Amino acid sequence: MSVRWQIHLLFIIQLVSMGAMEMSGPFWPVHLHSLSHSDDLFTFASIAVYVGPMLGIMLTSTLWGRLGDRFGHKAMMMRALFGLAITQLALAYANDVWLILMLRFLQGACAGYIAPAQAYGVSIESPARRAKLFAYLQVSTNVGSLGGALVGGVILDHAAFFWINFSAAILCTICLISVWVLLPVVTPKGTNRDAAPDATPVAKISILRSPQIIPILTILGILLLGRMVTQSPFSIYVLNIFDVGNWVVGFCYGLLALGFVVSASLWARYFEGRAARDILGGMCLVIAGCVVVTGLAGATRSIFVFTTMYFIWGVLLGATTPVLTALVSRAVGDHRQGHVLGLAQSTAQFASIAGIALGGWFSQAAGLSNIYFLVGFVYAIGFVLTVFARARAETIARPSEIPGE
Repeated sequence: MSVRWQIHLLFIIQLVSMGAMEMSGPFWPVHLHSLSHSDDLFTFASIAVYVGPMLGIMLTSTLWGRLGDRFGHKAMMMRALFGLAITQLALAYANDVWLILMLRFLQGACAGYIAPAQAYGVSIESPARRAKLFAYLQVSTNVGSLGGALVGGVILDHAAFFWINFSAAILCTICLISVWVLLPVVTPKGTNRDAAPDATPVAKISILRSPQIIPILTILGILLLGRMVTQSPFSIYVLNIFDVGNWVVGFCYGLLALGFVVSASLWARYFEGRAARDILGGMCLVIAGCVVVTGLAGATRSIFVFTTMYFIWGVLLGATTPVLTALVSRAVGDHRQGHVLGLAQSTAQFASIAGIALGGWFSQAAGLSNIYFLVGFVYAIGFVLTVFARARAETIARPSEIPGE
């Protein structure tokens, strides 16, 4: 099987597995409400059921990544899919709120599929196509999330919640078998001879002390935090501010993912052939655009303007995570991709948890109507940090080796 077909297979497996997880995503509060014996328990559970997997991934992604560097990323992909299949099957039969919350945490801790899939892709893909690879795989995640939520809704309209999780377990098992049978084993590299020209030698400095990686991870975390601020209050905000139907809420929410899907590969192509300093300069403009767009979304009382801003916001977000992840990836040698991408995944999960918590607190303390101004403020902080990082940046790789196609 050629490298191109292997990359396409990675895309399909990630789409199906992430779609399987999102089949239950929007409907956990509905299920938990039927199992909860008090409003307080339901309120706690409806938050913990989403935060639990994030916390599990945050605590274990770096460990799994380092094991992938040592034993191979295909093994880590299979481990993650096995963990997803088993926990989804257990969730199908779980009828206790606390058991569900425990299984959701274990699901995140045992799974963490995205980081090893990215590391495996890096190990077979040309360095010149790295940003395109990350954009391609993140498009897969977004499409899978949209499709999974739709399929989950169809199942719930015609069957019990049990069948959502049971179907997800079957899909994850199919993905596990596909990885096992169709993807070749890639031997982890034991030296740094294939490291990027600017990668810091392992013997001199650790990843956590790298002057290149930490600033980029910080920026990535701030941007993801800003994105997640509206995750919890979004539906209530749209319903209260614009007085529209539930289908409009879903439509607005989907536009953000749609904007990301249509733009991510184009942004990756745009940033190809550029040095890190130039990429961070372009990122400053993208983040400034996010400040303006989220400010307009918070100020408008027109649903048409709001939906337009949401789509534009998604388009801008397509330039952030894939390109910044590629910068992090190319700052180290191929033999440490699992470690650094696991660290990036842990950062993303921590930022997501912080964003959800901040959004929930702020909407209660300062009013729901001001939530998008908080998002704009967070992006403004990210803009300042990016300007500072650009001012200090040294060229991470020669232009001919910048990620892209």
